[in-house]
Amino acid sequence: MDEAEPLAPVVRDEGVSRAGTADEDLVKTLFDEHAGPLYGYVLRLTGDSGRAEDVVQETLLRAWRHPEAMSGKPIRAWLFTVARNLVVDQHRARKARPQETGDEALAVLPADDELERAVESWAVAEALAALRAEHREVLLEVYYRGRSVKEASATLGIPPGTVKSRTYYALRALKLALEERGLAP
Repeated sequence: MDEAEPLAPVVRDEGVSRAGTADEDLVKTLFDEHAGPLYGYVLRLTGDSGRAEDVVQETLLRAWRHPEAMSGKPIRAWLFTVARNLVVDQHRARKARPQETGDEALAVLPADDELERAVESWAVAEALAALRAEHREVLLEVYYRGRSVKEASATLGIPPGTVKSRTYYALRALKLALEERGLAP
């Protein structure tokens, strides 16, 4: 093709017969003249710009690979038919396959598994055992047995202020111990 000769406004039979030869100008012409209207059509069918772009790309790729399918036919009508068929095929494929669940969705699921709870309980018991005895005692009194600071103070025989400070430091140590075991946030 002579560089001074402009490209035909619509790719007709003579151009189509050369489409399979990887003629860059012809591929560009197919894209320039048909991609915009084709994209609008597919976007109306799918409602998704990403899917529409994929369908347009696949349609133009098929036109380039199979120029013989378009010979003697209006090119735009052929392209729109191929695009519609691709959209229908994608829709059928999505209905046939269950929707995939990403890792983000799985991370949000609650850990209701009995085994996981048992492992977590074991790790918490192990972390409690790693605490100093006075910290463990105060946590057991206040949190496990549900006693108030005053009741824990009387049971342990230490002042209420000491119960409060030991509780604070025991919780910090417990959090550290749980983080080491990969359980605390």
